[in-house]
Amino acid sequence: MTDSKYFTTTKKGEIFELKAELNSDKKEKKKEAVKKVIASMTVGKDVSALFPDVVNCMQTDNLELKKLVYLYLMNYAKSQPDMAIMAVNTFVKDCEDPNPLIRALAVRTMGCIRVDKITEYLCEPLRKCLKDEDPYVRKTAAVCVAKLHDINAQLVEDQGFLDTLKDLISDSNPMVVANAVAALSEIAESHPSSNLLDLNPQSINKLLTALNECTEWGQIFILDCLANYTPKDDREAQSICERVTPRLSHANSAVVLSAVKVLMKFMEMLSKDLDYYGTLLKKLAPPLVTLLSAEPELQYVALRNINLIVQKRPEILKHEMKVFFVKYNDPIYVKLEKLDIMIRLASQANIAQVLAELKEYATEVDVDFVRKAVRAIGRCAIKVEQSAERCVSTLLDLIQTKVNYVVQEAIVVIKDIFRKYPNKYESVIATLCENLDSLDEPEARAAMIWIVGEYAERIDNADELLESFLEGFHDESTQVQLQLLTAIVKLFLKKPTETQELVQQVLSLATQDSDNPDLRDRGYIYWRLLSTDPVAAKEVVLAEKPLISEETDLIEPTLLDELICYIGTLASVYHKPPSAFVEGGRGVVHKSLPPRTASSESTESPETAPAGAPPGEQLDVIPTQGDLLGDLLNLDLGPPVSGPPLATSSVQMGAVDLLGSGLDSLMGDEPEGIGASNFVSPPAAAVPANLGAPMGSGLSDLFDLTSGVGTLSGSYVAPKAVWLPAMKAKGLEISGTFTRQVGSISMDLQLTNKALQVMTDFAIQFNRNSFGLAPAAPLQVHAPLSPNQTVEISLPLNTVGSVMKMEPLNNLQVAIKNNIDVFYFSTLYPLHILFVEDGKMDRQMFLATWKDIPNENEAQFQIRDCPLNAEAVSSRLQSSNIFTIAKRNVEGQDMLYQSLKLTNGIWVLAELRIQPGNPSFMDLELSLKCRAPEVSQHVYQAYETILKN
Repeated sequence: MTDSKYFTTTKKGEIFELKAELNSDKKEKKKEAVKKVIASMTVGKDVSALFPDVVNCMQTDNLELKKLVYLYLMNYAKSQPDMAIMAVNTFVKDCEDPNPLIRALAVRTMGCIRVDKITEYLCEPLRKCLKDEDPYVRKTAAVCVAKLHDINAQLVEDQGFLDTLKDLISDSNPMVVANAVAALSEIAESHPSSNLLDLNPQSINKLLTALNECTEWGQIFILDCLANYTPKDDREAQSICERVTPRLSHANSAVVLSAVKVLMKFMEMLSKDLDYYGTLLKKLAPPLVTLLSAEPELQYVALRNINLIVQKRPEILKHEMKVFFVKYNDPIYVKLEKLDIMIRLASQANIAQVLAELKEYATEVDVDFVRKAVRAIGRCAIKVEQSAERCVSTLLDLIQTKVNYVVQEAIVVIKDIFRKYPNKYESVIATLCENLDSLDEPEARAAMIWIVGEYAERIDNADELLESFLEGFHDESTQVQLQLLTAIVKLFLKKPTETQELVQQVLSLATQDSDNPDLRDRGYIYWRLLSTDPVAAKEVVLAEKPLISEETDLIEPTLLDELICYIGTLASVYHKPPSAFVEGGRGVVHKSLPPRTASSESTESPETAPAGAPPGEQLDVIPTQGDLLGDLLNLDLGPPVSGPPLATSSVQMGAVDLLGSGLDSLMGDEPEGIGASNFVSPPAAAVPANLGAPMGSGLSDLFDLTSGVGTLSGSYVAPKAVWLPAMKAKGLEISGTFTRQVGSISMDLQLTNKALQVMTDFAIQFNRNSFGLAPAAPLQVHAPLSPNQTVEISLPLNTVGSVMKMEPLNNLQVAIKNNIDVFYFSTLYPLHILFVEDGKMDRQMFLATWKDIPNENEAQFQIRDCPLNAEAVSSRLQSSNIFTIAKRNVEGQDMLYQSLKLTNGIWVLAELRIQPGNPSFMDLELSLKCRAPEVSQHVYQAYETILKN
């Protein structure tokens, strides 16, 4: 008969009987009794009263009985700590038993008894077991150290168990190595600052040797440990990749994903020119595809991880589109995930295949899936320009089906297509208007209203269409109301004579009859604009819109890099870093991909790292102004709504509230708060003629925010200039300049009160800018500023603020607030305040870097009539952190070779040729080389400013 009989008993008062049986002389009877006790314990009965009797049964040679007693002991030791001490002697004795299974059993149970009183007695047996001759005992003891560390970390450190664990990494048995790695990783997670797993090429070699012979879970521990190692160069990274690659064909999907994680991480260090890099890409695809033949739950985990991999390296799976086609019996969560990956892999080569598939999905029965499929067609059009026409005709076919939810989704995506390709597909508007009455979802109604407002001049009855929406204005959702308000104002600006009554009606509904603050505020802004300056209103409301970006749903690059380090864990399924969902954040370490080594950047010159950024520094990607505006469908202070941006022209920054109360100025009598003269921000597309290269050509991947601090330097300080005249700021006049001293940047301000009232409550804020300049402290004006009083303030700045590429590059937009109002102005800062003190490059590095930067990145400039000779030039420039590396004389002309480094890690190399002009003045020829040619023009201006003042 099986052991199930022990669970069927329902006798009362059996504790007494069990006590008698446990003390029986017969071994069989004892064993039966212990089994009954364990069965009662398992179903939740309290059998703690039998503790002393069960502990007495420990003195036995029978392995089965011993296991049962230890099981009981683990469960009740916590509630009976005094009794549990009785068992200590037996543990100590069992740890010296000739049978390795009993030694291992004793040490495992010791680790599971979480009682402080007992732990100190267990140290000696544990120490012996860690050095036991049998590998099974050693591997069990290794895990026991991690458990003991959780109970009493100090004890483990004092007893030297951590060092013994580290020694076990060199053990001859692969399972011991795997368990030692698992234990050390567990301990290291709870103590992120301790460098327990001190990995070096020798220990990595041992781990890789053990990897081939471990059990599958041992392999996972070792692979996860390898993923935390940063190889010293690309050769070592390649060697590790070669030895990890065989794990990709393992039957256990967890091993496969851990191997993928290691390879994805180390591929960062390999040059794309290597043959091995291409081979590795090919090897990564089949295991990922194989994961998709597992059961749906595993498929989902695999797909979530593949989604990250495709965003990081789409080339791995670019030829595997077919495996992501949806099967009819896939669960909805798998279908939606596959759909997302299909869009990410869509390209000109496979778009016809993808569209045919998506059109098929749009006729399915699952409503959620159909909606996503229709959206996917729109995303394809935006991503692959050549397919846009085919996508639009597919969407029109779907609209003809007259299926309500299909029509609504199609209209929402067509609106996005109009925004990506203006004036291209407007011929379909008539078809869209036919379906106006069937729209009942807020997003679809808002999209249709946007289309009518945007193309009002092409729709004869646009006013009637919008008026039909206006009838139930108060029943509409906020999204539709805001869109309707903007659309009618657009219509009025395009056809003023016919729609005066309509615009009056909507403005009155929005401002007087509405409780929604966003709607009211937008209504007042439009009313104010239309009544004071219709021309400005036209510039704002009908401004040219930035095109929407092709991938608005990509994970932000730094987060993506972190998630790649967590492939195969919960973080990769949630697409969130562990700190976002692990309570208390204990043991959560922020991980990032290893930096590319110098040799992986360029095969010609192995020493080129500083030209981009010093090795080990992560590079941030700066979005261009256009990208940032692309996703903002409007610049309102309300929730995001589908609708046009109010402005990208000169008034744009005035409408953005930098200090939280910018709107107050719009409600008063004078509309200065958003005056174009205060805030000039040219459209994102404009490129000044004097810039050597178009914006965005190479800057976006070279920015990094690190601030240099170094020796004392007295760099050139420009005289103060008036930044904000009193007439534009209700009597507040602001003059200022920028300085850099001892590695710190400051903005020296002079505030003058030319008004008749006292000014207090000063605050300052910067808009995002190219180099992340931001106030490092609040604006301190210690006493109220009386009329006709002037105060001088030095505001410390840092370079860790938000970054956005500005136009021109050194443009800084500032908001300053006092008790009267918020005022906006913009100023240009001289680039030399960003030259850091450690900008002197080694000679060899200079030569290698100069050769490595392409010739098209070289810019030539002339500085005429400089009153200094070569020595004075070098000395003057050095005081502003432009360092001379070498000097030579060629045919009577002095040549200076110089380097400088900006706060964000960009290096600029210069060759300065000094040729005598008239007796007291020199003409200088300046050649600049930089990986971000956009900065060259501004560096030249800095040279000229420093040398001529």
